[in-house]
Amino acid sequence: MKPTGNTILITGGGSGIGEALAHRFHDLGNTVIVAGRRKDALDRVVAGHARMSAMPLDVENADDIAAFAEQVTAAHPALNVLINNAGIMRSEVLDAQRDLGDAEATIATNLLGPIRMTNALIDHLTRRGDGAIVNVSSGLGFVPLITAPTYSATKAAIHSYTIALREALRGRVEVIELVPPAVQTNLTPGQATRPGYQPLDAFMTEVMALFAQEPTPPEILVQRVGFQRFAEAENRFDQTLATMNAFVRRARGGEPG
Repeated sequence: MKPTGNTILITGGGSGIGEALAHRFHDLGNTVIVAGRRKDALDRVVAGHARMSAMPLDVENADDIAAFAEQVTAAHPALNVLINNAGIMRSEVLDAQRDLGDAEATIATNLLGPIRMTNALIDHLTRRGDGAIVNVSSGLGFVPLITAPTYSATKAAIHSYTIALREALRGRVEVIELVPPAVQTNLTPGQATRPGYQPLDAFMTEVMALFAQEPTPPEILVQRVGFQRFAEAENRFDQTLATMNAFVRRARGGEPG
């Protein structure tokens, strides 16, 4: 993926990793479109940035994605990079019957959202000749968080989907997976200041250094996420599962969720 001269669409661009990616890529000389549900958050992100614009989008809604794809390509015909970043993370209890609303919303946002968004823009991106798709997964796609099972499962699915997409588009559209560890953002309550999680700015500095490599790595892996990414390959999965989940419980002050 070329470092500058792109027109980049970032879903979930109103906060957290999406907002940080938007500002970092903008500062490299790219045009950036941030999309998300909250217009006030999007407006705050783009304020004072000449090459940034905001467009509302509900990635949980298939009809909204289809309409959005038509609008964004009409308004920004040079669009050549899609970053599927939008996601939600909710705690769940698995050992008793429960309402599945959170699980279903997580699947719709984290898995169906990127699949639908990619499908809606794939013809446009393949015609560009310099297109790229970046799917944001998670270290939890490799070693799950027991209290966020559906989130972890959607990220595992995104990893698998990205591998297939990369092969299907080889030579036509570059496909990259960004795999964050636990980062200090507002993804969950209290996470932005949670001890032991990687500060967002430090995470982004590592991420952008990896994006600057030529060629761009197929997986953007900061140092911290290797603990999860390679746990199974290094025959330490069970130990990593126990260690990571214990760490999260301690970081959350002993909370079960």
